[in-house]
Amino acid sequence: MFDAAIAAAQPAICLPQHLPPMPKGRLVVIGAGKASAAMAQAVEAHWKGPLSGLVVTRYGHAVPCNQIEIIEAAHPIPDAAGQAAAVRMLNLVKNLTEDDLVLCLNSGGGSSLLPAPLPGITLVDKQKINRSLLESGATISEMNCVRRHLSAIKGGRLAAACKPARVLNLFLSDVPGDNPIDIASGLTVPDPTSCQDALSILKRYKIEVPPKVLEILESGHGESIKEGDPQLPEIKSIFIATPQMALEAAANVAREAGVTPYILGDAIEGESREVAKTLAGIARQVSRRNQPFQTPCVLISGGETTVSLRGDGRGGRNVEFLLSLAIALNSEPGIYAIAGDTDGVDGQEEIAGAILDPETLERALKLKSRPVDYLDRNDGHSFFEALGNSVITGPTLTNVNDFRAILIN
Repeated sequence: MFDAAIAAAQPAICLPQHLPPMPKGRLVVIGAGKASAAMAQAVEAHWKGPLSGLVVTRYGHAVPCNQIEIIEAAHPIPDAAGQAAAVRMLNLVKNLTEDDLVLCLNSGGGSSLLPAPLPGITLVDKQKINRSLLESGATISEMNCVRRHLSAIKGGRLAAACKPARVLNLFLSDVPGDNPIDIASGLTVPDPTSCQDALSILKRYKIEVPPKVLEILESGHGESIKEGDPQLPEIKSIFIATPQMALEAAANVAREAGVTPYILGDAIEGESREVAKTLAGIARQVSRRNQPFQTPCVLISGGETTVSLRGDGRGGRNVEFLLSLAIALNSEPGIYAIAGDTDGVDGQEEIAGAILDPETLERALKLKSRPVDYLDRNDGHSFFEALGNSVITGPTLTNVNDFRAILIN
């Protein structure tokens, strides 16, 4: 099921049918995200005319392209390579004409891969704020709101740089609700949020920022570009793959195996450990009472949970979910689960996620591993790695958020 979810969102499969007609002028390809290089490769394979461009992807996620330059940069904490790429991308789209078309390939991870701090803000400032947001338990939407208002490229600013050329966005969504402003922080779409929204988020999570950042937000100088702004060119957006599409592909695998799938939601958010407790309660009710579903069945969900870091472990929201699920289920017979990030990277580890079965806790106790201790340290990766239950895919070259499945026999 996990493999099917990833396969359904491969750019080579879902992108070609959405390519535009040949423009009168040039086709310039730009983009950012963990899937952007694979998206660029799919464009090159199916585009019949000349093109040029530049996309930025995570280290290790590049694929060969002939006409589109691929740059690698850091994720989730931005680095100088990403900053240099952002400057180059803004320069690339300058001086286009109304006959030209900018094809923007947007996928998850683009927010970190294209840092372009506003004047007065340094890359170090952005790195510290990014790290604090990641550790705070803020949602992806909240993190991206702050990023948009401290950036010279996000929040529609890259789209404004493209004018008078037209912009076609191809989105490979990794965010709950498939909101374009949260995919790569809305590089080429207008943004309805405000500097005051960003300030409220920083205050909510008690994140300290440099005086210049406060000045920019409080004065409104970091305001993003809104719908109807004359700076914006003509923009069209298409979603080529979403979490829901991936969940449906996984559900088909279950049906073929004679197991009834139930998709609980493609946009589930909240603390990983708390979401796990809720789903454990549902799974037990199904297992013991055949309510609200009959067994055998599988409960499928997507979205992006969060982890508020309390310990010094290796983190990962999917393994945190599974570890909390294991504790809550307490070796309930007949229940199995998998949770993983469809990009192959859970947290900052090159590990997609892990697998849980009814014997997981018993095997851990034999190794003298106390699951509660690992959860307290936010150390799910170490727990499942010691059991040999990690799921390692390598870079999947796509990104449609988290995938969770709980199988109940």
